[in-house]
Amino acid sequence: MGKRDDLIAKYAEDLRTKCGMEPDMDLLTKVTIGCGPSIYDADASTVAGSQQGELETVKNNFLIKKLGLADGPQLMDAITQVIETYGRSERNKYRAVVYYMLTKHFGKESVYS
Repeated sequence: MGKRDDLIAKYAEDLRTKCGMEPDMDLLTKVTIGCGPSIYDADASTVAGSQQGELETVKNNFLIKKLGLADGPQLMDAITQVIETYGRSERNKYRAVVYYMLTKHFGKESVYS
């Protein structure tokens, strides 16, 4: 297994143990690949759930640009809900896991097919 496969396995474990959901491995793999090289950078691979600027970046760059959603309060509500599910006190909220949960939340799996 390569480094990306190891990371995908780690993300799947987070989804199971910290988020209480069984991951769709095919979708998780596609979301992880979609994150690009950021998954290999310690800082870029995580989402700072307490920083408003970081949450705005998730909203603008992922939800609006990647998933094609219309801007509105429901986007930030969904991000907040995902952060709560992951665990606010959880130090490492992996970007791929957050993006995966947001993709599932909005039913936008088709973006990755």
